[in-house]
Amino acid sequence: MSDHTRRANGTKGGLMSSTINESRRQTDLDLARDGVGTRVVLQPIAAPSVLGLFGFAGATFIVASNMAGWWGTPTSGLALAPFAAMFGGLAQFLAGMWAYRARDAIATAMHGMWGAFWLAYGILNIMIAAGALHAPTPWFHNPELGFWFFALGAITASGFLASLAESLSLASVLGTLAAGSGIAAGAFIYGSHGWVQVAGWVFVISAGCAWYTATAMMLAAAGGRTVLPLFKWKKAANVPGRKPMQPIELEWGEPGVKMGQ
Repeated sequence: MSDHTRRANGTKGGLMSSTINESRRQTDLDLARDGVGTRVVLQPIAAPSVLGLFGFAGATFIVASNMAGWWGTPTSGLALAPFAAMFGGLAQFLAGMWAYRARDAIATAMHGMWGAFWLAYGILNIMIAAGALHAPTPWFHNPELGFWFFALGAITASGFLASLAESLSLASVLGTLAAGSGIAAGAFIYGSHGWVQVAGWVFVISAGCAWYTATAMMLAAAGGRTVLPLFKWKKAANVPGRKPMQPIELEWGEPGVKMGQ
């Protein structure tokens, strides 16, 4: 076959390929115009639990340290309520809804539930400050609040069991949180000042675990490598300096949404 013939065949092949590609593009446009076919849209999303855990850690530490008797008076909660409602309530609740987009069932349930609780806590104390409700006397005998902590503890315990499949760091947050909720439930129902203080100490430990977990997640997201271990079951994911086993962003830099965080 002569060079002229090969060039002619190559030109025909190129024209045919171009015609086929143009036909495919036109078909795709027709399908899109008619509402037929599937369209995939990639959307960047950061790890929502970074915001949720930091919001939870801040609100829980401040309120729990007051419960434990570190500072302030029993009425200090009235001044803390608006900040707890925004920091631990609104911020964490939004994190729970974004976790839903990230297909993280544990984060959706835990952030959504505790965010809603902190919002309600803020509203309750604002109503007491406005005189719409009367504060319990003594303040540590509050069966209504105690039964809410009972429900929170039971649901958080379910989240703790699920988190064992993810990482020990997250499990430490939910495990201590469930324990603190259970202690607070009994303390408020039966009116035990000493056990309310114990619950406050356990909540402070949970807040510290949440701060550590959120910090580890944020550093991994910012640097693309493990800095602080999250104590995942795969040992390689806990080695400082290595890339996380399941990066939040695809390796080639194309943003998308994957299951979990």
